[in-house]
Parts: sequence; C-alpha cells; structure tokens
Amino acid sequence: MADLHDLTALEQGALLRTGEISAVELTDHYLDRIERADREVPDFVAGAFAFRDADLARARAREVAAVGPVGEGASPLAGVPTAIKDLNLTAGVPTSFGSPVFADYVPDVSDAVTLALEAAGLVSLGKTSTPELGSPCYTEPEGRPPAVTPWDTSRMAGGSSGGAAAAVAAGLVPVAQGSDGGGSIRIPASCCGLVGLKPTRGRISGFPMYGDPIGLATSGSIARSVGDAAALLDVLAGRRASDPFWAPEPGGTFLDATRREPGRLRIARFVQPVIADVEVSVESRQAYDETSRLLADLGHSVEDVPVPLPPEAVATFEVCWSVLTALSVTPLPPERRDLLRPLTRWLGERGEAVSGPEFGLAIGRLRQLAAEALIRLAPYDAVLTPTLASPPLPVGAIRDDADPAADFEAQKRFTPWTSAWNVTGMPAVSLPLHWTTDGLPVGVMLAARPAEEELLLSLAAQVEAAAPWSERRPPIW
Repeated sequence: MADLHDLTALEQGALLRTGEISAVELTDHYLDRIERADREVPDFVAGAFAFRDADLARARAREVAAVGPVGEGASPLAGVPTAIKDLNLTAGVPTSFGSPVFADYVPDVSDAVTLALEAAGLVSLGKTSTPELGSPCYTEPEGRPPAVTPWDTSRMAGGSSGGAAAAVAAGLVPVAQGSDGGGSIRIPASCCGLVGLKPTRGRISGFPMYGDPIGLATSGSIARSVGDAAALLDVLAGRRASDPFWAPEPGGTFLDATRREPGRLRIARFVQPVIADVEVSVESRQAYDETSRLLADLGHSVEDVPVPLPPEAVATFEVCWSVLTALSVTPLPPERRDLLRPLTRWLGERGEAVSGPEFGLAIGRLRQLAAEALIRLAPYDAVLTPTLASPPLPVGAIRDDADPAADFEAQKRFTPWTSAWNVTGMPAVSLPLHWTTDGLPVGVMLAARPAEEELLLSLAAQVEAAAPWSERRPPIW
C-alpha cells in the first residue's frame, strides 16, 4: 500500500468500491503516513494541521466500512480520507478559527460543509490550519508553525486554506475542502502545485452561520486533479431551505462535466493587475503566455481584453473586507481582543469606523461594479489571468506585525487578480501548469460565467489532458 497516496482520490474511491481495500485500511494508510511525517518533518505537519485525532478518524472509518457497498448515486469519494478547514464548524471537534482567541472553542453543531462531507462518507483526519479568521493570504497562525509548500519548505503554502493545500500536496490527505473570500483556495493551490476550485456564489450553502452578508466567500475544492476537484464539488454543492441565495442546479454531475469536450470557446485574457500596481514576475507571465498558446492550440479563440473592474473597485472591496473582519472582532471582550494579531485588530478597527450607511453604500457599489464587469465579460466563455504575481514567497515575506497596513498592501501585490472573481461571484480555478527552473509551482487561473462550473471544469480537464501534471511530486519525501 506504499503507493496508495500517489493515486487520485477517485482512484482510491474506486478501490474502495471494488473491495480491494477498506475505508479502515485506507484511513490507516494515511494516519501512518502522517505519523511518519510527524517524526521526520514535525513542523510541516503542525503547519498543515491545526488538530488531529487518529482515534476519531478510525472510528469514523469503521462506521463508513460498516455501510458496505454503496448504491447508485453515492459519491465516488465515499470512504476517502480528507480534512476540514479550521474555519468550518465541526461538532465536538476543536475549531479555533486560526486564533488563540478561540483556542478552547468546541462547537456543538456542524456547518453545511462538514455535514455534506459526512453524508457523502468521507473520513476526516482532522482540521487543517488557517490564519486568524482566514483573513491573510498566508497561513502563519499565532503560536503555530506556518503552513509551507512541500516544493520548498522555506516558502509559504499561501492562505487562507494553506494547511489544506500543504496536506494535499504532500499526500497527507488525497483531497480537501477550502474556503475562498478573496482567493483563499486558489492562492494556496498555486503555491502548492494543485487544482484550486472556487465555485459560483451560492453553489455551496453557508448554513448555519451565513456570516458573509456581501457574498464574497464560498467553500470549494483543493485537489491534485481536476476530476478530484469536481467530485468534491459534487459532494459540497447543494442548497438548503434556509439559504438566502443559491446557484441553479447543474445539468448533471460536475464530475461528468470533466469527461465532456468543451467545444471551441471564446476566451478573454488580461495580465494587468486588478487590485495593486505591481510588476508581474517573469515566471507568472511565462505561465500565462504558455497557457494562452496551449488554449489556442486546443482550438479556442483567445482575445486580449481590458481589465473588467475599474481602480475604484479596490477601495470599495476594502471597505467591505474590513467590515467582515469587524463582524468577528467587535463582539469580543477587551481581554480577548488583546490576543488578536495586529493585522486582525487593524482590519477590525478599520471596519468599525465604517458607518452603517457607508457599509450599505459600499455593498451596493460593489454589486454595481460586479454587474458592469459581468456585462463586459458576457461575450466570453472563460477568462484567463495569472493566479499570483509571483511564485510562492519565503515564509514571513508578507507578514508585518509592526505595520499591518504594509502587510495588507503586500498581500494585494502578491494576489492582484484572485479577488476580482469573488466580487463578481464567478467560478474560478487555479491550475498547476508551470514550474520555475528551481522547481516552484506557478498557477494559472481560468474563470467562467456565473453558474457555469460545468463548462469551466470541462475546459480545465481538457487543459489537464493536454499538459498533464500528475507525475510531478514534491521533494519533501
């Protein structure tokens, strides 16, 4: 079983369905692998996982195994191990939101994401690491090792789903859920050489908290292959009766979409940064240009377009982002508030300074700007940009506790495209299509019209087949 972790999640699920391996055996394989990693590279494991419970995972695997062969319509990922981001409520399991402020918090309810994973028969091995409240684009939580990319452990895994991406890239779990309010799935996917899929706004329920009144954030998939990402989206997607908004039902499964040819598409592209004035690295530009040529070789029409969001969108987004932080910070008593990182306090105080009418106007203006961008992009089936302005940066390169404003600006320079698709609500995916000469992954991002994940996944699978990355493995082991 030494090579089980080299199989895709779907391949592992197929072995489970044929009875060649049981959920207990597969779970034990991953727990043993994590334990070995913990002996050899303990800081890597501690940076990837905020919480682990082998006994709980084995008990869950026995429950799944007791169900026996799955019937028609069951998830092809049933019995496959995974992990849950430390921002997601998980009943009876410590959930600290990446912060010492909530170090002792154990929720008595699970959210829609956790419930969906459990209902589909996946086996959680623990909680993956996230920065405080999931805010920064790097994962360096207070009092814990940073999440790092296994391609170079001196460099960041990105954030805020950095722990999930590090775990998947290192083969500690085959697939994992992340969340994305400004790029937090796609950023670590690029840093860790993975597929990172942010679905359409409303595709995945925010039950029971519904904590984002703006509609920027959603959960999504982090995986080694497009097929695995699609299969996990099939697990996570779906509306609940309480949802304030939702995406229309797909025509079939998202996994089925990866097995269809997309046809000849009209693809827009732009490389000019959206939210920061920054020079795009040679590697990011090279990845963008090579992908443009690949798409053209596949028969698609690739056209340059202007940036669809104006510069004023940045300030409006920042108002909304800071208020979202304030929603978590304001209820805290002073003694708890003092435990927050400087960046979180700064963003929270910035949000608290925004009046109710100012916040309402900012939401309205952001939606107007999103509508204008959607109109400009409506003639195109997909949009191509780089994912990040550079390959993964060294740990600590962005974090600046002495100057949170400088920290925030550095984050914008590193991630000048990702948040555009949170503003518009469009689905977007980062694909690991390029590596630097010294072996660092560089992602490229494709987005599609709202609710058109099926087309986006069909295109992504076509690109993966034409320029496969499945044989690449990080050098950490």
